[in-house]
Amino acid sequence: MINHETLFIGGGWVRPAGSATITVRSASTEQPIGSVPEAIAADVDAAVDAARRAFDDPTGWASYEPAQRAAILEKLAVGLGEASEDITRLISQQNGMPISVARMIEGGFPGALLSFYANMVRDQAAEERRPGLLGGRTIVRREPVGVVAAIVPWNFPQTLLFSKLAPALAAGCTVVVKPSPETVLDIYRLAEVIAASDIPAGVVNIVPGGREVGAYLVKHPGVDKVAFTGSTAAGRQIAEECARLLRPVTLELGGKSAAIVLDDAELEHSMQNLFGATMLNNGQTCFISTRILAPRSRYDDVVAAFSALASNAVVGDALDETTMIGPMVSSSHRERVEGYIEQGKNSGARLTAGGGRVDRAGWFVQPTVFADVDNAAAIAQEEIFGPVLSVIPYSTIDEAVALANDSSYGLGGTVWSADEEHATAVARRMQTGTVGINHYVPDPAAPFGGVKSSGLGREFGPEGLANYQRLQSIYLPPAN
Repeated sequence: MINHETLFIGGGWVRPAGSATITVRSASTEQPIGSVPEAIAADVDAAVDAARRAFDDPTGWASYEPAQRAAILEKLAVGLGEASEDITRLISQQNGMPISVARMIEGGFPGALLSFYANMVRDQAAEERRPGLLGGRTIVRREPVGVVAAIVPWNFPQTLLFSKLAPALAAGCTVVVKPSPETVLDIYRLAEVIAASDIPAGVVNIVPGGREVGAYLVKHPGVDKVAFTGSTAAGRQIAEECARLLRPVTLELGGKSAAIVLDDAELEHSMQNLFGATMLNNGQTCFISTRILAPRSRYDDVVAAFSALASNAVVGDALDETTMIGPMVSSSHRERVEGYIEQGKNSGARLTAGGGRVDRAGWFVQPTVFADVDNAAAIAQEEIFGPVLSVIPYSTIDEAVALANDSSYGLGGTVWSADEEHATAVARRMQTGTVGINHYVPDPAAPFGGVKSSGLGREFGPEGLANYQRLQSIYLPPAN
């Protein structure tokens, strides 16, 4: 058991204002593995106040030269690397992510993002001069936006945190982090790394809690910007609150992405990439392609390929190096996924793989595939967030694109073909923020985000840094 009794606020460990705790259970064993204090409103007030003082300090983080901030972030990346094994094991225990996936993503992405944004701000001019259209001159300045509320989910807790934390810190912002109750132990290990770093006190503060804590943080008068990753339903509520406050917000929300398999796709050579694009992290991934659009000319072959992919996947303890599919994050989430599987069975779709629980301790669901799915069915339109795939037939490319776009979401997507140029042409027609060709791996150098109900704004790339900067124009008279 890993039990914490304090909160990380203002650069130190402080007693919580309340007495409630969050108990964390292993997704693979269902047994308790630790606990942390549950923050209440008074703790959020203290965290925001600490972040505000750190930001307003005229000699503080926001005033550091970009090169100085960059050097500190690069050292933080080193410290994070040294703690990565501890962090990844904690994540796997908590949310069921296979340890091999956790090491690759949760262990690698955060440090890479810190270095990426450190280099970006080091090379980016804080201000530029532009000739005016009316004869004058203008100085355009980039300033940090201020105190950021970063609210992150449980499925990729470190990567999704650093998609906000790395650019925010690079820009000179201070941050209050609200992690998901399901994954709070790993963020305490991160707090220890931050406490040992050269980041000034109050620049990063952490308030573990549920929806009430998040809602209080979003509307806090001391917050200047909100960055949220989570469900579309919660994102809509946050958007409404931020609209009322005229507060900038970035929302990375749900998805129900399509994989368009073209008739020349060489599936037998792409099985590893297909698995990663459709069932990564036990299906608990917002961008994966869970709607498989298959040409009628090859429909049976495609169904057989994905059914074999699901049936042959190694299901087991998240800490087992051979595990490909681990458990769901919680008992309630498993019940949600199972509810969709029952809907699929009752919809007239044909079950070709899985469809039940795994006979062992832990919140496991068998990787499941449905064939002959109507694109209007709930299992094809609603985000399940588990290892459940729907294979949908199409006759023409135009129909495939129409089916892919017939969704309220638009976050990810993939196209599979032996002809990269043809696949890219199809990808350009898809109404979605990101598309992978014969694989899907978000690249931190490029903007990531969705359209429609999948969110607002972009993370990663230069666009991710711009989220945490505001512009000021200083108008100068014409030169003499």
